[in-house]
Amino acid sequence: MSYVALYQSNELLQRVREAYRRLAACDLCPHDCGVNRIRGERGVCGAGLKPRIASANVHRGEEPPISGTRGSGTIFLSGCSLKCMFCQNFPISQLGNGEEIPTGELAARMLRLQRQGVHNINFVTPTHYLPQILAALWLAIPRGFSLPIVWNSSGYEKVDCLRLLDGIIDIYLPDMKYAEERFSVEFSTAPGYRDCNRAAVSEMLGQVGHLQLDDDGIARRGLIVRHLVLPSGTAGSRETLAWIAENLGTDTHIALMNQYFPAHRAVSSDVIGRKIVDEEYDQAVAALEEFGLENGWVQE
Repeated sequence: MSYVALYQSNELLQRVREAYRRLAACDLCPHDCGVNRIRGERGVCGAGLKPRIASANVHRGEEPPISGTRGSGTIFLSGCSLKCMFCQNFPISQLGNGEEIPTGELAARMLRLQRQGVHNINFVTPTHYLPQILAALWLAIPRGFSLPIVWNSSGYEKVDCLRLLDGIIDIYLPDMKYAEERFSVEFSTAPGYRDCNRAAVSEMLGQVGHLQLDDDGIARRGLIVRHLVLPSGTAGSRETLAWIAENLGTDTHIALMNQYFPAHRAVSSDVIGRKIVDEEYDQAVAALEEFGLENGWVQE
């Protein structure tokens, strides 16, 4: 069922209401802060009631099926449920840089990007603004919004919240960051990341299936998993890739990323305070091949 059908059946409005109810004792992410965001209280992510965005522009730097030839309509949301000490976008994710706008304005920016000819609307770090995104969609549909929606997230999600997105999100683009608890806590303040992440990505796959492209090679629906290789094996790349092959299947599309460098607080770390070396990335590429994961992208 598409989000237009959900709008027409009134199901989308019911989900908007359910999502906003959760803000009264916010439990949208695994931190379960319990703060009343409707009254202005703020938890780990730093988000309040209204959406805060850092930018809404045409972006051409995503995976080829996302950016395509006309670009992705990328909306960077401020704040984050993770506190990654190596975050390259920390002024947005952790310092909260951005503009607080009404939900109606978020809908207007979605429509503006659609008029610019983008292939999709790509919400970056959206988890903590799930209710506001649903509300913006509800406002945008009767004004002609019709693009695929990309959920571009850290992968630190709750399955019951993701179910509010079933039939609404066309393309899931989650991270799978860690295989070990100690590193998810030390580097990202994300207790339980591995188990939450694996359950979430499994739910995403169940909703949208493996990646489907149109005749021009543009993503229409499906899952793309991102994995960033970290120094000293701290991302647990081999274990994560083995889990993907066994549990999601070898048809899974994976973007294996090598662009790590020590940003933000990572510069002072004895463990991740350096770039990765070629050998570390090559080992992750070899694991892709070992486990039969042939779909996706590696970087030079």
